[in-house]
Amino acid sequence: MHARCPRCGLLFEREHGYFAGAMVVSYAIATAVYGGLVVLLWTLLPLEWALLAAALLFLVTVPAIWRYSRVIWMHIDRALDPDDAV
Repeated sequence: MHARCPRCGLLFEREHGYFAGAMVVSYAIATAVYGGLVVLLWTLLPLEWALLAAALLFLVTVPAIWRYSRVIWMHIDRALDPDDAV
């Protein structure tokens, strides 16, 4: 990940440990995605197989969840504390 936006120069990480809040966002997204996959697959498979298949399918979504949780966290943080945006 770049330290600054190549377009506008925005510093992504305001302070050390800035993206710790993104872990909470990532957890929320991951729980919703995995839960949705389990429910969807449970309609087709027994619960044990649905849990296993959902876990395997979930692994495909992990990179996107990681990346977008950081983006969502930056938007939340900038909305709540826009003072030093650049």
